[in-house]
Amino acid sequence: MFTSKNFIAIIIGLSLIFSVAIISGAYKYKFKVSESIAVTGLGEKDFESDMISWRATYSRNSFDLKSAYAALKADETVVKNYLIAKGLKEENLLFSAVNVQRLEEDKYDSNGKYVGRTFNGYALSQTVSVDSKELDLVEAVSRKVTDLIEKGIELNSGLPSYYYSKLSELKIDLLAKASADAKLRAETMAKSAGGGLGSLKRANMGVFQIVGKNQNESYEYGGSFNTSSRLKTASITVKADYIIN
Repeated sequence: MFTSKNFIAIIIGLSLIFSVAIISGAYKYKFKVSESIAVTGLGEKDFESDMISWRATYSRNSFDLKSAYAALKADETVVKNYLIAKGLKEENLLFSAVNVQRLEEDKYDSNGKYVGRTFNGYALSQTVSVDSKELDLVEAVSRKVTDLIEKGIELNSGLPSYYYSKLSELKIDLLAKASADAKLRAETMAKSAGGGLGSLKRANMGVFQIVGKNQNESYEYGGSFNTSSRLKTASITVKADYIIN
């Protein structure tokens, strides 16, 4: 005999079936939507620097400040004429202000007691800077500039630094390569798993690195920027998440 209790039981049973079906469908939908693959793509390119920067410092020491300054300014003329004679353009030469340092030395008696300071004269120095796009010329000059020592000039030549004027264009090119590499990796992994690659969920640019070509330099967490090598290798990474169909 069909009673109200039977009816209520049937209703409850049907409700449970529908609830399970809805929850199951929602779970499957959520699982399907959230199923994705994470990959990291790499963009890399070798390039040659197109700018060079070089510094050299010369100095004079004397107990008389005026004579030391006069000698240093005379050295400036010799240095400038030498560099121009070697082919460097005068507009690419920059001479710094004269740096003056008073030399003093602490003195102690035979018992080790401090008795004062002794004046040992003045040390004057000046730096000439060269920024140019003529890399071969500046490299050659930087190696031979010690010839000025024979002219009585106390000169210390630094190592050249190398830069690149098109970093923005280089970074865009690397980003395109890294993104394409990330997509290819994701497609390969999805195909190997029997699936298909869906849309891109998100993508983040990694660290931009510039190291010397074939220099076996370590990559830095925050990025590296090599200035000591004329030939360099630039790289960038892109981390991407793709939906899997």
